[in-house]
Amino acid sequence: MYQSYPPLSPRETLPTMYDLPSEDPEEPGLPDEFHLLQPELLRQTFLPPEHEGEDVFAASDLNLYYDPRHPQWYKRPDWFGVLGVSRLYDQRDLRLSYVIWQEGIAPLVVVELLSPGTEKEDLGRSLRDASQPPNKWTVYEQILRIPYYFVFNRYTDELRAFGLVQGIYQPLLPEGPGIWLEKAQLGLGLWRGEYQGIDRLWLRWYDEQHSWILTPAEREAQRAEREKSRAEQEAQRAEREKSRADRLAAKLRELGLDPDEA
Repeated sequence: MYQSYPPLSPRETLPTMYDLPSEDPEEPGLPDEFHLLQPELLRQTFLPPEHEGEDVFAASDLNLYYDPRHPQWYKRPDWFGVLGVSRLYDQRDLRLSYVIWQEGIAPLVVVELLSPGTEKEDLGRSLRDASQPPNKWTVYEQILRIPYYFVFNRYTDELRAFGLVQGIYQPLLPEGPGIWLEKAQLGLGLWRGEYQGIDRLWLRWYDEQHSWILTPAEREAQRAEREKSRAEQEAQRAEREKSRADRLAAKLRELGLDPDEA
């Protein structure tokens, strides 16, 4: 049959984020406390300097639908970051999921936090029947072609980084504090410190000067410390002025002069 009109785009014909399931309570690897805290620290410090805040999207434990031929298939990264998309879906709504044929831009970076139930899946060691969805490694490397893939084992504090080289993930060696992502103008490394009252090694973003990107709470604490320091300096300056005035008054009295009339 002859078609006199162009075919509709996948964005118009395939399911949107409103049509697809956003969670599956029976799926293994459901978040524990570390899986909640670590992605939040990544989100708070993922601040690419050359991108406006509304031009960056980061998410954790959000369904990522990746194959328009199988629109119900998805992966749920522990954390991922995308550059060049609106912070809000169609610039107006919070996302229920990330649907690649709707968004048009694949993530720049994905981070998986290893757990005993997901290690084979995360590292591409699980085998699937051809009728079943591929594992995460295959999806990230061969379908979405995500440039950077990080895998962190919090039990051994081992961070493994992979970069897409000629279509294949190759191990990346740390330079300085970690791995530098040129497109984001940020690096990802291991930071020893206290976050949310827990002192341990955390994944964290850093800038070109190898300085760790501050969280909103840290920026506020830094601002308050600067204000406190300025107030202390002002108080010291006022005290010096008062001491100088007292010495001058005492000198005038020694000379038999009234300081109030001098």
